[in-house]
Amino acid sequence: MPLPLDTLILGGGACGLWLLDDLTRRGYAALLLESSALGAGQTVASQGIIHGGLKYSLAGLVTDSADAIKHLPALWRDCLAGRAQPDLSSTKIRSDFCHLWSTDSIMSRLGKLGASLALQVKPVSLPREQWPALLRDCTGSVSQLDEQVISPPSFIAALAQHHRDRILKIDANVGVKFITSSPGHISEVHCTDPTTGTSVNLQPTTIIFTAGQGNEMLRQRAGLSTLAMQRRPLHVCMARGPLPPFNGHCIDGSKTRITITSDVDFQGRTIWQLGGQVSEDGVKMDRAQLIEHVQRELLAVLPALRENDLAQVEWATYRIDRAEGANRHGQRPAHAVVLTEGNVLTCWPTKLVLVPQAVAQIVRQLPEPSHALDMKQFSDWAKPAVALPPWEMSFA
Repeated sequence: MPLPLDTLILGGGACGLWLLDDLTRRGYAALLLESSALGAGQTVASQGIIHGGLKYSLAGLVTDSADAIKHLPALWRDCLAGRAQPDLSSTKIRSDFCHLWSTDSIMSRLGKLGASLALQVKPVSLPREQWPALLRDCTGSVSQLDEQVISPPSFIAALAQHHRDRILKIDANVGVKFITSSPGHISEVHCTDPTTGTSVNLQPTTIIFTAGQGNEMLRQRAGLSTLAMQRRPLHVCMARGPLPPFNGHCIDGSKTRITITSDVDFQGRTIWQLGGQVSEDGVKMDRAQLIEHVQRELLAVLPALRENDLAQVEWATYRIDRAEGANRHGQRPAHAVVLTEGNVLTCWPTKLVLVPQAVAQIVRQLPEPSHALDMKQFSDWAKPAVALPPWEMSFA
């Protein structure tokens, strides 16, 4: 006999796990299926910045992106402090703020811009004695932007820790079969445990795809159009070695010229992830070209760095495609995108900071919970681990 569920979530990244936590607290009979590792792909590959909206208004316009984001950092801050749900207090916070630096004229304009847009996270100019050593030779001004930077793997672990029994590792390609009556109407989902061969037929009221790039394959198997999704590729550079901890954005006109976030690897070595414009430029470059380009940019925007400093550093790169809801002009959507077709919802949060917005959109569309779920029958099923950060796999 099929096992009735309120919701079945496919995809164990930031959105899927946040949704599972929310629905479980609301009394839904919910399960989550993950093909590989929790957070694998976009979530652990991200730089972990909880953006406050300023980045999306550098041209001086009140953009939809900035408006969608501006209220969310406060919610994240409360969750990370354990004052709100989900409780993310076990998440490693790399930094409580980012530095922002560029020319005097641009920094002055950014301060006024943050206030004029009523952003909750606004740049605050720092006196020279408070500048970090890495920026001490800058000719412009330096500000502090209270954008928290988190460790994505520890964030994923914090979300999953209370719901391990509801998270099953099943390869969607070979272990999951949809029984559909028409496109977007899934009546049953046949699941097979990859380790024991045990099978179960699930009968969910609602199925939710939160699998990032994997949504394309899932939608195809549900008889839905794959044109609803677009990809935005990035080629990200990483440096490992004797580098100072640092998190910040270098602003150049209306773009983020380079964004630096730092962490440490399993051996305690400092890692820099180098995103922003350089990761977009790097899409058309091979590994060696991108590393050379990033080195030039670092020397240009951080006068305190010298070529000898970079010579002591190891370099690596990784490519990642950000999966997003399709936009008519191919641009990044301003908001989280949730599509409803039959009893299938497909979600693309667009940015890490927008995950709570995406979850709220989904919850508003769900019927009230009507089932109970005995998790004992899944106690022996395989459970996915948390994905490793990209530097643990990219360096030779």
